[in-house]
Amino acid sequence: MTGDAAILREATAADVPRIAALIAMGNASAPMDAAAAEAEGRHPAYAAAYGRIVASGSNHLFVAEQAGRVVGTYQLTVLPGLAERGRARGKIESVHVDPSLRGSGIGGAMMRHAIGQARVLGIGLLELSSNKSRTDAHRFYERLGFARSHEGFKMALD
Repeated sequence: MTGDAAILREATAADVPRIAALIAMGNASAPMDAAAAEAEGRHPAYAAAYGRIVASGSNHLFVAEQAGRVVGTYQLTVLPGLAERGRARGKIESVHVDPSLRGSGIGGAMMRHAIGQARVLGIGLLELSSNKSRTDAHRFYERLGFARSHEGFKMALD
């Protein structure tokens, strides 16, 4: 599959199980093997989450498809704010490529797509975060022009 160019498109409800499986396989703290991830991807909570994403209007979920199979995904969220005279920010989240296809150019294609989509949506600043353990991903983002400018913090509420 690495010879075919990836097609970037908006995700559909039919893509949700595969998107969830890609996320599960790419979980930096507890990655799943492909079979377990495919089973996890069928959990009904993912379909409900997709519904909330689509309904929000500020969230855009994309997939990279190659030879008819979803091989990558990312989410772009528009964050309006008052800082810098109301410049809209965009947050890129849940960037995942099938582990067997990493290094094949799919991630770069997705990020170029994200930058283009951000411009179309009037976003003036893009941000993303990456697990501290994913040093290869950090080098990838830096090669694309992203700078390490902030320290991130999280708090689980559930």
